[in-house]
Amino acid sequence: MKKVWFLLASMIVVLALTACQEKPKPDDRLQAYTDLWNKQEFEKMYDTYLTSSTTDTYKKEDFVKRYKDLYKDLEVDNLKVTYKKPKEEQEFKDKEEVKLPITIQMKTLAGEIKYEKEVTLTKEKREDKENWYIQWDTTFILPNLEEGDKVRIGSTPAKRGEIFDRNGKPLAINGQAYEIGVVPQDFNEKDLDKLSKLLETTPEYIQEQMGQSWVKPSHLVPLKKYPLTQKDKVEELVKIGGVLSPKTEAREYPYAEATAHLVGHLGNMTAEKYKKLKDKGYSKEDRVGIRGLEQLFEEKLRGQSGKSIYIEKEDGEIETITEIPVKDGEDITLTIDAEMQKTLYQQMKTEAGTATAIHPETGEVLSLLSTPSYDPNEFVLGISSSRYKELEEDPKKPLLNRFSLAYSPGSTMKGITSAVALNNGLDPNKTFSIPDKQWQKDSSWGDYKVTRVFTNDSSVDLESALKFSDNIYFAQVGLDIGAENFVNGLKKFGFGEEIPFTYPITASQVSNDGKISSEIQLADSAFGQGEILMSVLHLANSYAGIINDGTMMKPILLDSEKSGEWKTDLLSKEHADLLKTNFRKVVTEGIAGKAAVEGRAIAGKTGTAEIKSEQGTTGTENGSFVSYDQNNPNMVLAILLEDVEDRGGSTHTVEVTKRFYESWE
Repeated sequence: MKKVWFLLASMIVVLALTACQEKPKPDDRLQAYTDLWNKQEFEKMYDTYLTSSTTDTYKKEDFVKRYKDLYKDLEVDNLKVTYKKPKEEQEFKDKEEVKLPITIQMKTLAGEIKYEKEVTLTKEKREDKENWYIQWDTTFILPNLEEGDKVRIGSTPAKRGEIFDRNGKPLAINGQAYEIGVVPQDFNEKDLDKLSKLLETTPEYIQEQMGQSWVKPSHLVPLKKYPLTQKDKVEELVKIGGVLSPKTEAREYPYAEATAHLVGHLGNMTAEKYKKLKDKGYSKEDRVGIRGLEQLFEEKLRGQSGKSIYIEKEDGEIETITEIPVKDGEDITLTIDAEMQKTLYQQMKTEAGTATAIHPETGEVLSLLSTPSYDPNEFVLGISSSRYKELEEDPKKPLLNRFSLAYSPGSTMKGITSAVALNNGLDPNKTFSIPDKQWQKDSSWGDYKVTRVFTNDSSVDLESALKFSDNIYFAQVGLDIGAENFVNGLKKFGFGEEIPFTYPITASQVSNDGKISSEIQLADSAFGQGEILMSVLHLANSYAGIINDGTMMKPILLDSEKSGEWKTDLLSKEHADLLKTNFRKVVTEGIAGKAAVEGRAIAGKTGTAEIKSEQGTTGTENGSFVSYDQNNPNMVLAILLEDVEDRGGSTHTVEVTKRFYESWE
């Protein structure tokens, strides 16, 4: 038994010695080298695998640094270096030099690079041991890269897409701005304080800019950019000696405050945004959409910058390695009428409020306005901290986008309640006996009573209730309908669901939990109080559905969107015609008489929403008016103004609406 074990042990030793004596093969060496390359272990590649002539020519620190720096600059990713052994084993015996093919593949900031390389391996003896070593040169790094060549990265910025209104009017364009600068040799230091105050900066900042290493006495030193809308400010600045205002490229918003909340603006890349966007090809220096459509359609508008990696030869010849062609951003055309928006803004600019105009037959949104507003051109060029603080602390909240919010509709709800009631069997000629200003169903309501503003009629039908906005009538109608039918009727109008609109708009609600849980809540909700909330867009579109004989179109904002139905069979044509007649009488015979405009047949419904914690207390009021011209019913306009309690309530909104119709042709 011992003899057998001895023989086995002897055989293992012989096999081991034989293995140790096996000569290294060049393909194994190349495979090991490519493994290190894939791991980017450049130090080991240099120390163990390069020929003596290579290490004599290239220093280790240069070899390693060149690889690392270049791979970093080119943003190399997914590096894959492969050597594919042939199916039939090659015979390397008695050869001193062999050539073997490898494939180098990598992703870079300018696309994929893939090239073939024939590697020369030379047999060398070091410390009494023979092995194969790689004859390296710069073409290993990039194809055709020779000593003395320079690797360059080219970038061609994409032209950002522009935004236009339905008539081709520019809302956001690649336009111009004034660049305020100072020429040192022509500038008097005595004007330093004056200039710094006008620029809303410090004298130290101006001196710091003028003291930069590149500045020469005759050079223009840029200090601040101003939008073309601030021409008066620029003219004041250039009165100072040595101050110039050449024009420079900049994103421009020609309608400024009128379209600020809708269009948004560009802004600097923040660290948080860069973290989210870096994988989409953004750099830290890029500007991105902030707010509005600039943000909503950032990906579509921005396009893709062209990038290239190329070699610049010593004689100036250029050889492109890889490139991504520039792709300009897409233009966007809206259904918005910019001149209408501007006219509305002129009437509302001092108000805290919002307005929407919509075409009842197509669903095209013609206006989306929030006031007060701000100039987006200030933001895109770098708003001062003092100016931003001023906007942020303004009690009217000009930075707030009101058209995206939901408000209590007040009595404008009565038009919708009328449609729901008619669908549930309300006889429009039925009269309700309402002798007093206040009413409650019975003692179970405790101290709570419904109050009406006008007591013109004691025998009230639907026409009278709409003309004089009778809360008690609609409270009783709501109770007659019943909570379940009322809620179901509102759901037919789109309450409780997302509005199918390009721009995010808060969904309208029946109540906080979507239910009507008491008679008092039902009565309040029927005349537009309770917990009912609607966006001004949904309010306008709901009336558009009535005016369009019971079909509410899907609201559209983009010219490329197809018109389509959102809600159908909201009411019969007979009932729609009845309500349209009554809406006209609200102006000709009712409480909205101040909306009358010569040459137009204005019709609509007013609404005052009381914002207070409980009955009997004093709060604020929002005034609304939904209207359209029956002589030209191609637009339903809804305007809501905040804090109208001391300005005539909804009558103030009616007056603002009238001024718009008088201004708009």
